[in-house]
Amino acid sequence: MIKNLDGSLRQSIEQIALQKTQQNIEPGQDYIPVTGKLMDAQDLLYGVDAVLDGWLTTGRFAKEFERKLADFVGARYAFLVNSGSSANLAAFYSLTSDKLKDRKIKPGDEVITVAAGFPTTINPLIMYGCRPVFLDIELSTFNINTDLLEQAISPKTKAIMIAHTLGNPFNVDAILELAKKYNLWVIEDDCDALGATYRGQKTGTFGDLSTVSFYPAHHITMGEGGAVLVNNPKLKKIVESFRDWGRDCWCAPGTENTCGKRFDFQLGNLPHGYDHKYIYSHIGFNLKATDMQAAIGLSQLSKIEQFVEKRRKNFDYLLGLMRNLEQFFILPQPTTNANPSWFGFLMTIRPDVNLSRAELVAYLEERKIGTRLLFGGNLLKQPAYSDVPHRVVGTLENTNTIMDRAFWIGIWPGLEEKHFDYMYQQLNAYLQKVQVML
Repeated sequence: MIKNLDGSLRQSIEQIALQKTQQNIEPGQDYIPVTGKLMDAQDLLYGVDAVLDGWLTTGRFAKEFERKLADFVGARYAFLVNSGSSANLAAFYSLTSDKLKDRKIKPGDEVITVAAGFPTTINPLIMYGCRPVFLDIELSTFNINTDLLEQAISPKTKAIMIAHTLGNPFNVDAILELAKKYNLWVIEDDCDALGATYRGQKTGTFGDLSTVSFYPAHHITMGEGGAVLVNNPKLKKIVESFRDWGRDCWCAPGTENTCGKRFDFQLGNLPHGYDHKYIYSHIGFNLKATDMQAAIGLSQLSKIEQFVEKRRKNFDYLLGLMRNLEQFFILPQPTTNANPSWFGFLMTIRPDVNLSRAELVAYLEERKIGTRLLFGGNLLKQPAYSDVPHRVVGTLENTNTIMDRAFWIGIWPGLEEKHFDYMYQQLNAYLQKVQVML
């Protein structure tokens, strides 16, 4: 794939890359981040090669990345965008297209989701004027409680848009059964779960549309970046249009007259023969990524299998240690029929255990162990969402428990057993310090 780098230049870049990408995190001395990226010389060589093309915007690397990402996941198509949030935006807005006729989502329609998650999973539907319908989650899997799905249905329900939380797939069988019964769209937010499987099939292939993120915290990175995976072929051109300014034309950047009828269209109230490259069938965006991003992502994608395997290995090792503390914490549990691609290790202080989550995570941070909460906790408690029209089905009891009592620590591929041993030792020491007897 690399074509612009001769021997001497390549060698110089490799030497620089070695200095930039080497990591040695010493427990107790260095901060152990909850997430991180693993990069090598190949990643930087690909990025430099893209720069030397001088093309800069979406180009040869992006095309190759989209093809290989779709092949890896098993999706029909993949469209590269500039972030996972943009992927959610493009995916949701695609379902508002007039081309979908009676199935188009309209303002005021309802979308089933959860409040325990990341804001940009639900932001696009709120921005469009739809009403989120919030369901509670399960404490052990931190995914949607599918027992509540039937109660969530109303005449205005049009879609389900939820994430595989922290890399743990939701109950795909229940979601797809409901979607089929009520003719609902399904958008999988796969941003934290690239490489996970459900019944042996990769996540990202079950929904009509799925989204992926390539932020440095995620399974592979291109700095900023994301993708929309298209499994319903009716949506292919619609997704591409919303990503590319809303235009009707499907020519790739720098190409002309792919359809052979560039000056032979009559759409809307435009005159016949108006340049098809400037006809807009949707009110869209420019969400494309650069070819430098795509180049680094393409290199990273070649290592995705080993990254996912290391995350699983790290999770299993840490889980083995934390079993000794299970009387104090609800530990993460894979969804039935799922093989997660773990993003983090979530621990929830049991309701009958008198521990302060705030004091505990402060203790860990002081000892250079990175921690995070489960994103927005209960989004309805966040200031941005206080006045958002919505429905809640049942209660959000478990969501509130997660908000008040849960935190997670890292299991990303840059961490080793010595890091997890240190995490366990420090947690154990804290429990003894506050006189919670083991």
